[in-house]
Amino acid sequence: MNARSTRIIKGRLGKGLNTIIMALFSLLLLLPMIWMISTSFKKPKDVFTYPIQWIPFDPVLINHIKVWTTGDGFLLFYLNSLKISVFLMIGAPLLAALAAYGFSRIEFKGRNAIFLLYLCLMMIPQQVLFVPKFIMFEWMHIYNTHWALILPGLFTVFGVFMIRQFFMSIPHEISEAAFIDGAGHFRIFLQLFLPLSKPVLATFAIIDFTWTWNDYENALIFLLDKKLYTVPLGMQNFMLEAGVDYNLMMAAATAGVVPLLIVFFLGQKYIIQGFSSSAVKG
Repeated sequence: MNARSTRIIKGRLGKGLNTIIMALFSLLLLLPMIWMISTSFKKPKDVFTYPIQWIPFDPVLINHIKVWTTGDGFLLFYLNSLKISVFLMIGAPLLAALAAYGFSRIEFKGRNAIFLLYLCLMMIPQQVLFVPKFIMFEWMHIYNTHWALILPGLFTVFGVFMIRQFFMSIPHEISEAAFIDGAGHFRIFLQLFLPLSKPVLATFAIIDFTWTWNDYENALIFLLDKKLYTVPLGMQNFMLEAGVDYNLMMAAATAGVVPLLIVFFLGQKYIIQGFSSSAVKG
């Protein structure tokens, strides 16, 4: 066996070992979700049996039926979350792209300093902003409405940063050629930059949808009416009413995960491409 064959065998063994390690870590991360789904199909007496029944011996659907038919209306919480999440999934990337274009392609005095100051907002804990937000929402008469979640969510520092990094990687020759042809900034943004930035826009849209769908603190503070509750709040309300019923809790959690999985699988091909392209130029 020559040296080349030895290197090839070592390379394949290394890749195989890495694949096995990554598969084990992936399985470890998936175990809580597997337990959640499994428990949602179990009877109460089987929840804490040992060894764990990863596949229920006697699966039942009654837990999932109860989640949708009892309590204050899980379907209403679901629709509220969908409305807010979809609205922000579309609006936040578009507004972030507009700001990112300004910070990356429009020259104005103090641009870099303003952008640096803007990035500093990422370091402020969201909990610090609850009181100012509360006062502002009261003044705007949007407290205890979905607008209290939608309006702040439309403006994200992370989204501007992420998309700006992508725009910085687009050659200046493209926009300069468009300027020579008579196009303005708005037309260049709409007809050149937006089509080129589909991966990063899709990636940010998926991230934003996940953030919004799982947002618990803002909904807890700014929503009082039960008819306005989102899924995280609705699950808490449901759990309090049902007591310690792990079957119903896990059934509600399983239902809450479905939209996230659908959005992820629909846009997963853009995620790696979006992150990679955003990291090309700092």
